[in-house]
Amino acid sequence: MDKQTEFVLRTIEERDIRFVRLWFTDVLGFLKSVAIAPAELEGAFEEGLGFDGSAIEGFARIYESDMVAHPDPATFQILPWRETEDEGGTARMFCDIRLPDGSPSYADPRYVLKRALNKAADLGFTFYTHPEIEFFLFEKNLTPEGQPVPIDWSGYFDHTVSNTGSNFRRRTITTLEQMGISVEFSHHENAPGQQEIDLRYADALSMADNIMTFRTVVKEVAENAGIRASFMPKPFSDHPGSGMHTHMSLFSGDTNAFYDAGASYHLSRTGQQFIAGVLKHAEEISAVTNQWVNSYKRLAFGGEAPSYVCWGRNNRSALVRVPMYKPDKSSSARVELRSIDSAANPYLAFALILHAGLAGIENEYELPEEAENDVWSLTERERRALDIRPLPRNLDEAIRAMENSELAIEALGVHVHEFFLRNKRAEFDEYRAQVTPMELSRYLPVL
Repeated sequence: MDKQTEFVLRTIEERDIRFVRLWFTDVLGFLKSVAIAPAELEGAFEEGLGFDGSAIEGFARIYESDMVAHPDPATFQILPWRETEDEGGTARMFCDIRLPDGSPSYADPRYVLKRALNKAADLGFTFYTHPEIEFFLFEKNLTPEGQPVPIDWSGYFDHTVSNTGSNFRRRTITTLEQMGISVEFSHHENAPGQQEIDLRYADALSMADNIMTFRTVVKEVAENAGIRASFMPKPFSDHPGSGMHTHMSLFSGDTNAFYDAGASYHLSRTGQQFIAGVLKHAEEISAVTNQWVNSYKRLAFGGEAPSYVCWGRNNRSALVRVPMYKPDKSSSARVELRSIDSAANPYLAFALILHAGLAGIENEYELPEEAENDVWSLTERERRALDIRPLPRNLDEAIRAMENSELAIEALGVHVHEFFLRNKRAEFDEYRAQVTPMELSRYLPVL
């Protein structure tokens, strides 16, 4: 028994933990959980916990349904909102999903990301990410018309008169830090009721686990406060949507591979090639970074969400931005991807982004010219002249771009790639069949 496992078993006894929740994520990014008694945990460490994989989205077909969840002791944390003197405590661990023969499950999103990180490691790199996570807080009840009601009508960086949002952020950050998840800062965002909390840099696997925990904590704190939290990309037509601008860097040992003191913008050749890879494959990975029908409402018509494939420095209309670094701090060199949703499956999204960046490095892609203008304000002819392509305008276009993508198939594996596309096609077909309020209000009176 290793030291981490021993630590978990000892902590459970010392802290009077009555339940242990084993967490994992389905292909669409929804958290799954099963609770076991502490007495069963040692056996779960040794043999795993069997379950019916065919009942989980994208995991297995009926005739190959047996799956085994193996808890990862390195992810052990006590859930602060479940700890009481009378009822004891509850802890959680993320799991790796395996087949009965012990081999990794090709359908486990955590394993998909691990494969991508192993590919980076073979090239000498460790992948770090830092997300800025946006979300909305709503009142519990909808309007009579079925519309959500934001908890406030404040804007960017506003110090709100209502304490609801600031108290919520404080309780959320306290809970996250009790679980070992470091927060850089938080503030009110542009739209009414919209919040942002930024997590501190971590390796991509730890960060994907942290994002799944973050979304759970946000919803738990909101529920306890009598309000509702949502990571829906675009709940309001006339306000900006919620994204997850993600800062990324590759390290080679303790050295930031994106930093070169003598290069333009201090961005190394490796960093330039990484950006070039993300740009070249942007359309192919959009169905995962922006996987919902609603995602493409956020990516349309500005609002600091990108609509076109380009990069820039201070250009917030760009898909990829190179933040201005502190000249004497090489560790801060990074690139920022601005398209990704806060509702994306972080394991699959990080895996695809990393594969795209590594493809740029391995194949020595050339970085195109920087977009210095507000890309939204350019005409279509001007964008074509600058070789600036549009991102997919809807989920259907994103699906078509991903269908024959060799990079997406390699990153996700055939099983996840096929299931994901099948599920997204069904979602878009259902969406196409809907008659919207806009159609009724515009056409019913005149046609």
